[in-house]
Amino acid sequence: MPIEFKKNLVVCREHVGVEEAEVLLSWLQKHRSAQIDLASCGYLHPASLQVLMAAAPRVKAWPEQAELRRWLQSAITLSQTDKR
Repeated sequence: MPIEFKKNLVVCREHVGVEEAEVLLSWLQKHRSAQIDLASCGYLHPASLQVLMAAAPRVKAWPEQAELRRWLQSAITLSQTDKR
């Protein structure tokens, strides 16, 4: 399973597709102070990225893959800055 939901943490692994976007959004809306662990994430569908940009959870760990990490840091950090 590409997403594991823990008490107050979402762990994204490998390929997080469009199928996970709605479930991710619903869970994050119920867990406003949740954190996200992207360390093992190798791909994040743009729909799931939009969920993260809208929900703005605190990132506990960025992807190990350098290119994906830079892309997500830029997108998520920018969206969080825009909300202030």
